[in-house]
Amino acid sequence: MNIQTFVAQSIGSWRSQRSSHNLAFQHSEEVHSTIDITAVPATDSSVAELCVTHGFELDAVASPFHMAWEGESDWDDDQKMEGSCLLVPIPDPTDPLKGKLLRSTGYAETVPAVGEYRFTEEGMFVLETSYDRAAAEERIWFGTPHLRFRVSQIRTSDGQGILTASFASEIRSKG
Repeated sequence: MNIQTFVAQSIGSWRSQRSSHNLAFQHSEEVHSTIDITAVPATDSSVAELCVTHGFELDAVASPFHMAWEGESDWDDDQKMEGSCLLVPIPDPTDPLKGKLLRSTGYAETVPAVGEYRFTEEGMFVLETSYDRAAAEERIWFGTPHLRFRVSQIRTSDGQGILTASFASEIRSKG
């Protein structure tokens, strides 16, 4: 598995069911959402802006994509969860199994971020991102072409304590 294959397999509309455990508040949450993943041309101006922001050359980009989500949580019935971000992979020129992932909006903090990704021998995508106040680790793998799993945890910035942990199963509904 490499980043181009992973992104190509991820394109589409996904129905997600996520169980999340907030260890700090000792609370669990169920979230049902839709996630839309679309390819973005490497020539798009937003890709160039994100590269400039983080000091990367545009010719290093591989398979940029946009992700938008909308969901509902059992924790707060009145609040609709939604958001979107641009993701720009920058593969390591010496190792196709790892690289950087530029995000217009981070996962643990809503600021632009740069994470480190790698693929395991089994084809699992692993992304680690450090923020000012936290660190996130996400693992995504495919059970079938239309079923994927995602596990994430958000840790304290020093990496010692886990703040939240979640598991999601995602079924492609179209794409």
